[in-house]
Amino acid sequence: MFSFNSGRSRVGMSAFIACIAGALFASAIHAEQPTGPVSDPLDPIPYRMRALQLQETASPMAAATAFNPAISVIFDFTYAYSTEELDAPPGFEMGGHGHGHDHGHGIEDGFNLREVELTLSGTVDPYFDAMATLSFSEDHVEVEEAYITTRMLPAGLQLKAGKFLSDVGYINKQHPHDWAFVDAPWMREYFFGDEGLSEKGVQLSWLPPTETYIRLGLEVLQGESEGIANYLGSGDHEITTMLPDGETPDRNRWRADKDLTEKDGPRLFTGFAKVAPDIGMNHALQLGAFGGYSRVMQLEEAHSSGRLETWDGDGWFGGVDAVYKYDGQGVMGHRNFVLQTEYIYRELDLAYKSREFENFSSLVTTDANQQRWRQDGLYVQGVYGFAPRWNAGLRVDVLGIKNDGFEGRGEPEDFGTSYRYTGQISYAPTEFSRIRLQASYTDLAEDDHDGDHDHHDAWMFVLQFNMSLGVHGAHAF
Repeated sequence: MFSFNSGRSRVGMSAFIACIAGALFASAIHAEQPTGPVSDPLDPIPYRMRALQLQETASPMAAATAFNPAISVIFDFTYAYSTEELDAPPGFEMGGHGHGHDHGHGIEDGFNLREVELTLSGTVDPYFDAMATLSFSEDHVEVEEAYITTRMLPAGLQLKAGKFLSDVGYINKQHPHDWAFVDAPWMREYFFGDEGLSEKGVQLSWLPPTETYIRLGLEVLQGESEGIANYLGSGDHEITTMLPDGETPDRNRWRADKDLTEKDGPRLFTGFAKVAPDIGMNHALQLGAFGGYSRVMQLEEAHSSGRLETWDGDGWFGGVDAVYKYDGQGVMGHRNFVLQTEYIYRELDLAYKSREFENFSSLVTTDANQQRWRQDGLYVQGVYGFAPRWNAGLRVDVLGIKNDGFEGRGEPEDFGTSYRYTGQISYAPTEFSRIRLQASYTDLAEDDHDGDHDHHDAWMFVLQFNMSLGVHGAHAF
C-alpha cells in the first residue's frame, strides 16, 4: 500500500512539469535547423482529420462546394455477463454514483446497442475546419462533439471552439471505438465521468517550431462534467432520487433548502503539455503532464427515507501520462506493441449538508460540515499484435491509492484501494470491423462505512462487435 501527501503531490507535480519545460526549452535551443512543428508520432494523421485537406494545400473554394463533409458511422454492439452487480468503489459513491452503477459506458448484463456514432468532418474554408459527432442510443441522441478549429493562425497556434473532449491526459480525447478495450479505464470514468471530460469552451494550443514534437495548450471550459466539475446550481434540474413507487417529493421545497452556489461559466480551467522525443526508427514515445481547477463542484443524493445530501465547493486535479508504441512492420498489426499509463490526483473541498424531511416536504433536522477529499487513480495497459489481424491486451486499474475523506477538523478516513484486472483478445477481419472478447475481475476495497455493501468482487465477460463505415475505418496501430 502506498501513501501520498497532498503537499508532496503538488511539489512532485511541479517538479515534473518543470522538468518537461526544461526539456522543451533545451530542445528548442539546440535544434540545428528547426523545420517547424512535426506531426504527432503517436498518431501522424489523427482520426478526426483523416478526411480533411492538409493546411498547406488549402485553397479558396467556390461557395457551391465549400461544405462537402466526409461522413462516417460507427456501430458498437455488446453482450455482457457479470457474476455480481457492484457499487462504485468506496470513497467514489458521492452523489448517488454508487447505486445501480453499470459496468462502464453503457455496458449492462445482456445485449447492448451501446451507441451508433455519426461523424461529419470537413474543411469549411481556408481558415476553418469543422467536425460534429452525434451519438445515438436506443432512447436518446447526444451531441458528443461539435467544434471548429483554425487553419491559418501564425506561429504554430491553433484555436478550437465548441463542444469537445479535452486534451488532458491521453485517453480522454478518444471515442469508445478507439479504445484498446471494451470499456474505458476507471481513471477516466470516475474522475471525468462516463463520457469523459467533454465540455463547451475554447482551447488554445501551440506547436513551437522545433524538430521535436511539442504541444502546449490551455482550455477555458463551461464546467459541467461529472467527477471534477459537476454543476447543479439552484435551477430546475433532476434530483437523483431513490423513492418507493408512487411517491414524489416536493422538489421545489428541496431545491429552496439546498442553498447551492450559483455561478455562471466558465467554471473549469485546464492545461496540458505533451512532448515526443525521437527514440529511433519504428519507435514512438510521448510524455505528458496535465492539470485543472474547477471553481464549482456540486453533487446531491436523495434517499427514500426523506434524507437529502448535498456537496458544494471546488476542486483541482493534476496528472501525468506516457505512451510508447512500437511498429513491428508486420501485416495487419502483427508484432505491433503499445504500452500506456496515466496517473491522476485530485482534491475536492466541499461544504456538506444532510437534511431530514417529513413526507419529503417539511424540514425536520439538518447536519452540516466541511469535507475534503484527496483521491487518486491510475491504469497501466499493454496491447500486442501476436498475429496478423489479432491482438491481445492486459490492463490494471487502481483507484484510491490515496483515498482520504476529511470531515470538519477530524482525522482523515481512509476508504481503501480498489483494483480491476482486465484482459482482451481482438480479431479484425478488415480495418472496418472488429470482434473482441474481454474478461475482467474487480476487487473493491472492503467498505466498512456502509452496512449495505455486501459484495466487493465480481467477474465480468463481454463480447463486442464494432463496425466502421466511412473515413473512420482505418485504425492507427
